[in-house]
Amino acid sequence: MRGTNSASTTRVLVTGVRGKTGLPLAELLAARSGVEVRGGSSDPSTVHLDGVRPTAFSWDDPSGWAAAKDIDAVYVVRPDRADAPELIGALLAEVPAQARVVLLSERDPDHTGPDGWAPRAERAVRDSGRTWTILRPSWFMQVFTDPRFYRDLIVDAGELPFPAEDATVAWIDARDIAAVAERALLDGGHAGQVYELSGPETLSLPRTTELLSAAAGRPVTHRQVTIAEAVAGMSGFERDLSVLTFERVQAGRFAEVTETVERVTGRPARTLRTFLADTGSLTASR
Repeated sequence: MRGTNSASTTRVLVTGVRGKTGLPLAELLAARSGVEVRGGSSDPSTVHLDGVRPTAFSWDDPSGWAAAKDIDAVYVVRPDRADAPELIGALLAEVPAQARVVLLSERDPDHTGPDGWAPRAERAVRDSGRTWTILRPSWFMQVFTDPRFYRDLIVDAGELPFPAEDATVAWIDARDIAAVAERALLDGGHAGQVYELSGPETLSLPRTTELLSAAAGRPVTHRQVTIAEAVAGMSGFERDLSVLTFERVQAGRFAEVTETVERVTGRPARTLRTFLADTGSLTASR
């Protein structure tokens, strides 16, 4: 893909550049020749990535979206807020008509019906008039190594409290999502595609905790909880979204294994075992 600003430079804006997919995506883009990477963050002073230009970007400040006016491609990390469909539509109205758009969506967005928040966010991209690709990943493996999610419970308490019942999950490494996004942003053949993304295997919660136990070097067990218990302490839109996510897990929506990562990138998606071995964060001291 050639940028409109010169014969050799492609300008890509990565929203949420410090996030689970934004960070590895920015690193992949920066490694490509002739790509100018703009790392969008509400606090650009915190963006310290080689080859990435820190760029002010906040969903709360549309007046600061000037960085989107001359780009060739944009990676949109959907904001988890009620006005996301409207915000995405407003942002894409600012980008050049020929720009490529890659949206990070979610598995089974129509769970609440076609007029729900998630499908409306996707429609904002489809109806933008821009060339688009939509990514629908399964649940990120990074929730096991992030202290904001399950990492401390795994390390300190030796348990994974999860309302999964008998459901299975095809956990995916966020780095594999980023690899697919990089191809969709820069290479041909991805326009109008909706990519269902997963890891290479679907795992029960007991099997998941076996792998966590091996990585942590101590027993980790799955503790069945209710959805109400899992979202205790949450409120408002965050709570509603979490409830819907757990309902989809229980309905088996995160169980499907796809070969999309390998088909797009040319290499298989990482297994949970490989991911845990790579990070080593379940045994590292805090």
